[in-house]
Amino acid sequence: MSDKYIDLRSDTVTKPTQKMREAIYRADVGDDVLSEDPTVNRLEKLAAKKLGKEAALLVPSGTFGNQLSLFTHCNQGNEVILCENSHIVQHEAGASSVISSVQLRTILPHADFLTWDEIERRIRKTADIHYPKTGVISLENPLSLGIVPSLQEMERIYKNAHEKYDIPIHLDGARIFNAAAFLETPASEIAKFADSVMICLSKGLCAPIGSLLVGSKKFIQKARRNRKIMGGGMRQAGFIAAAGVIALEEMTARVKEDNQRAQKLAKAFKEYDLFDIDLSNVMINMFFVNFNKKYRNQNPAKFVELLKEQGILTYPPEEDTLRFVTHRWITKADIDYIINQLPEIVNKFKKLS
Repeated sequence: MSDKYIDLRSDTVTKPTQKMREAIYRADVGDDVLSEDPTVNRLEKLAAKKLGKEAALLVPSGTFGNQLSLFTHCNQGNEVILCENSHIVQHEAGASSVISSVQLRTILPHADFLTWDEIERRIRKTADIHYPKTGVISLENPLSLGIVPSLQEMERIYKNAHEKYDIPIHLDGARIFNAAAFLETPASEIAKFADSVMICLSKGLCAPIGSLLVGSKKFIQKARRNRKIMGGGMRQAGFIAAAGVIALEEMTARVKEDNQRAQKLAKAFKEYDLFDIDLSNVMINMFFVNFNKKYRNQNPAKFVELLKEQGILTYPPEEDTLRFVTHRWITKADIDYIINQLPEIVNKFKKLS
């Protein structure tokens, strides 16, 4: 996509910084399958320290990391308890049934995020031969809707799952540093309520490739073998890891700016009677715009086309909802430009309706 567009489709569209490109060029590499790539080793140690875990493992993608976690925590035929709206359920192509041969026991939460009471009702509590065994509980923070769940509830889930049922917790923390910025706390304070955590380097942190799975030494040792089984054993992966080191050392400190720009833009959309937006749910670098009842049946996709005519990109609507995501390459000037263009775009859309 041309750089002339202000690209709000996703933070997956970020490109590496110049410093990352230089680090990739200079990277000291070795065979990572033999644990001999010094740059990968450095990245994994850095990630483990940053998340407060014993060890980490570089993987090709977030989906790979989530699926590797299920594959490592579970046995075939186990059940995974997780939210109906989670990435594993909605956006990972049914991989858990193919790779881990597990059953997903989904919950549509009463509020925005899962609570222990909702989870506990789904745990298989008896050794009945008819029941699958609960292998892992999978959480997200932040949620795919951009909401940051309560740390108090995460702690409650973690403690009860361990103390009452000896069930591990996996956390899909793809944008965990955005959540940490919102909470004004280190990411390790979120990660401590999970046994394994997946984090993405290639979204708002700007690395071109890669995610990390972190956990105990024993878990990561098992995951390393399972990574090989899944075809994720990479050789001179230091070229990938070099950008990841910069992502963790430098980019995690600036994602607060992305959160703030999303909040500013959401407030601008809120000013128009065309949209329904809950500003209290704009917590990280993404927000969702719903068309109100009056305009709901007036082809929201046309609004996306009007945005594009002004050099602003977002994905087509899902039903009546648009998503906007800020990132490193969305500047303050870009946000101001969009806000200045909104009156004309909104008026054109209303005239078409």
